[in-house]
Order: sequence, then C-alpha cells, then structure tokens
Amino acid sequence: MRSPLALAALATVAVPGFDAREVRGTAAPGDDDVAVVTDGQRRRWVVRAPRSAAAGAALEAELVLLGALAGHVDSGALPFDVPRVVGTAPLEEGGRVVVHRELEGRPVSLDHVAPGPGVAASLGRSLAALHELPVAVAEDAGLPVYDAAAYRARRLAEVDEAARTGRVPATLLRRWEERLEDVAMWKFSPVLVHGDLSADHVLVADGAVTAVMSWGEAKVADPADDLAWLLVAAPQDAVDSILEAYQLRRTELTDPHLADRALLAGELALARWLLYGVRAQDDEVVADAVQMLDELDEQTRDVPEPGTAPL
Repeated sequence: MRSPLALAALATVAVPGFDAREVRGTAAPGDDDVAVVTDGQRRRWVVRAPRSAAAGAALEAELVLLGALAGHVDSGALPFDVPRVVGTAPLEEGGRVVVHRELEGRPVSLDHVAPGPGVAASLGRSLAALHELPVAVAEDAGLPVYDAAAYRARRLAEVDEAARTGRVPATLLRRWEERLEDVAMWKFSPVLVHGDLSADHVLVADGAVTAVMSWGEAKVADPADDLAWLLVAAPQDAVDSILEAYQLRRTELTDPHLADRALLAGELALARWLLYGVRAQDDEVVADAVQMLDELDEQTRDVPEPGTAPL
C-alpha cells in the first residue's frame, strides 16, 4: 500500500505544477490506494493508484467510461456530476495514478430521506437518467454486457455456490430459487447500471443528487440492481417517491417485476458477502453474513409472493 504522502508526490507528477499542501488518506473499498490532497488554493483533489494489475485494468476501463459519462453530464442527459480526471502518470509496476477534483456534496443519508420532492425524487430521476443512456457507453468502454437470460443464470450460479457452503437457511434458499425459476420475473431490458451504489457513492446537496462516484462495477445488466440499496434501506414512504420519480423519467418502461427483482438483489447481496468471507477465509465476515442471513430468513418467512409490488 502507498502512503498518503507517496500519493501526493504522484499527484505532482500527474499534474504538472500541482501545488500539494495537505494530504489525508481515506479508506476506500476495492483495490486502489486513495488520498485527498489540498492544493495552495484550498481546493481538494482525489488521487487514486491501483495496487494490482487487475485493479489497473479495471481503472483503465473506468476512465473510458468516466470520459463518456462526463459528456452526458455536459449535455444535460445526466443530472449529476462524475469524477473528471485532470491528470495521470504511469506507475513503475504498471497502471496509472489518476487525479480528479473532489466532487461536491455529502454522502446521502437514506435514514433521513423524506418522501416527495427533494432527495427522494432526485434519486429516482438520477437513476432513471443513467438507465436511459445508450448501452454503447458501456460497450465502448469494454465493460461486461449481459442479456436478461445470462444475468438470471449468473444469479442462479451465485445461489448454488452459496448453498454449497451449508451456511444459508434452507427456507431462504427455497425462496431465492423460486424467484429465480420464475422466468416471468426476469423479462427486462438490460441497461447501463452503476452496479455498486451505496450511500458512500452518492453525494447530495440542497435537496438533490450532485454526484455519483466509484464506477468500477458498471456494466450492462438488470436496472433492479441499482434500485436494490434504496428499497432495502430507505423509509418506505420515501421508496414510493423514489420509484414514482424513476418511473416518470424512464421512457417506455414496462417491467412489472422491477421492484421484486430489486428486493431480491438486496437479499442476494448477503449471499455474496458470505461467499466473499468464505473465499477470503475470513471467519469474522462469514459470521457476520450468517447472522444477517438468519435475520433475513426470519423476516421473510411471511413475505407475500412476487407481484404484489408492481412498478
């Protein structure tokens, strides 16, 4: 891992004339070292450097995507900003360090999102605007592209792998399998999705989404994936406002099972957390995942069948 001071030094190479005055490290998910550097004019900049060849390749694809997304921001197609790279420099071990301006806003607090106009409606409109972009944006960046059948098969494989750990309650496995085997639920039009949305990756200010960060998991896939975190964590009355704004912004949206798949995606995130712990041989992560899976099993035993929350 690189120290914050090392990243600040790399920033001066990536951006000639860069006047680094202060630097602080920041905990970032993924396989990048990240620091925030303040320059002589008190402006803050984010410096990212991949730790591995795989992370470097992922960052290269992300840079192509960010360039395309910035064009859609400038055209007005996207109502939020994205990281805009101002400089890069090669690393001795391969890959590049990148520097971009720190984006405006603060991480959204879903617990405090109120229904109606404001952040809730802005979240819905922002996701809808992203999902309206041409899928060629992802294809041109070399990102993964799935059709509905392939994505359903991918989810089935995840559930099968989770089942083999012996750590998932049998009733929960049956619930997932029933939903994945319901072919009618999986008739959707794939779109460009962020793929890793969370409160830390969405910034808000003055009642609106201002920026979206961390695009390393973007792909062409199920639009429900980007709604999952909202349906799971936001207050129910705010969820209604988010979905209404999303639906109004989408063109020709015919997907009666979108909300059902979003809720399922939120549940399957726990299975992926379990699998991560098993692969990493991290007993603490495994125990955390098992506890959450047991709680989910208790909560969902009396949940109605899909189709009761159409969009």
